[in-house]
Amino acid sequence: MRYDIAVVGLGYIGLPTASVFATRGKQVYGLDVSEHVVNTINRGEIHIVEPDLDVLVQAAVGSGHLKAGLKPVPADVFIVAVPTPFHKGKGRPIPDLGFVESASRSIAPVIENGALIILESTSPVGTTEAMREWILEERANLGLPPLEGAHYVHCPERILPGQMLRELVENDRICGGLSPEGAKRAHDLYRTFCVGEIHLTDARTAEMVKLTENASRDSQIAFANELSLVCDRANIDVWSVIELANHHPRVNILNPGPGVGGHCIAVDPWFLVDTAPDCSPLMQTARRVNDGKPNWVLQQVQKHAERFTRAKVACLGLAFKANVDDLRESPSLQIVEALADLDELDLFVCEPNIESLPDSLQRAHITAASAEDAISKADIVLLLVDHREFGDIDRELLHNRKIIDTRGLWR
Repeated sequence: MRYDIAVVGLGYIGLPTASVFATRGKQVYGLDVSEHVVNTINRGEIHIVEPDLDVLVQAAVGSGHLKAGLKPVPADVFIVAVPTPFHKGKGRPIPDLGFVESASRSIAPVIENGALIILESTSPVGTTEAMREWILEERANLGLPPLEGAHYVHCPERILPGQMLRELVENDRICGGLSPEGAKRAHDLYRTFCVGEIHLTDARTAEMVKLTENASRDSQIAFANELSLVCDRANIDVWSVIELANHHPRVNILNPGPGVGGHCIAVDPWFLVDTAPDCSPLMQTARRVNDGKPNWVLQQVQKHAERFTRAKVACLGLAFKANVDDLRESPSLQIVEALADLDELDLFVCEPNIESLPDSLQRAHITAASAEDAISKADIVLLLVDHREFGDIDRELLHNRKIIDTRGLWR
């Protein structure tokens, strides 16, 4: 069977995208390397936490318009939505495009003339061109003829976990092609469900725009996080400072937190830095400020723990942001893992959006608990994520406990 669309990677971006297309009548094939993910989706169920996604997937699979599998199949359109992490280099992280290359080579044998190949993964500048070269090289290695009339486009996702389905439909999109015709074809495809404006440009510009968006956010958060350190040193409530400063008509300071996580803001600025390391000192400094904040939080816990023979710490939240199950690059998880290495502490950990604690926290002195149970047993309460469940906690439970509120939720 030849499908309208094949989505490569059924994670936080690929699965919502595949499901939305399927519920708009497209025949969609979802390709993933995980047999568990494939089987889960083919049952009409989901393997990630996202509001209303379960209903959408169930409808898409039930209608026969969405099917998942482990092997590539022919399609008119291929959408690549796989991770783009980084690995440690000398002095700074280096982009790791291994997943994009693997995905490109895996679909190369089934791509036919005239196909539209779209890269949605946030990537360093030039990745769309590299994807084309990997596909053509793989076909040559297999003795297959060059592709005629194929178009390559970068269409970066711009959606927020917790609001994916709404933003997928409503947000503006960018279609950056290696050819104007490719960008126009991608425009027509996304118009299937996108009600926002769709902007056409070239692939390199589209790649740079997505990196710019996230690097800008990272710099703004770095200012807030650095301000929180200054206010702490001066014994001033940073939340009050920001609230009052934001009454200025041209000031809009973000709120600080325990660091920056997720697969976008914590990663993408390094992709931009990689393009021109000598021209990006501000972006590199912002990354280091945000990467340093978890260590400051850790020091706060250690300072207060010295008052107790064996301190009991309630750690509330592991996800990188509120009301999701996504632990990728999470500063909250990083902090709790560092606390777990301190054998003189007993930890009671609550993350309401996951079924069990990560393997890194499976230790004798760590207990998974509800928020209320964790707080009731604790000497120190460390709020790391502003999940809605934590906002609803009875404040009476917090009395006579040292509170470290990294989100300002319980001001």
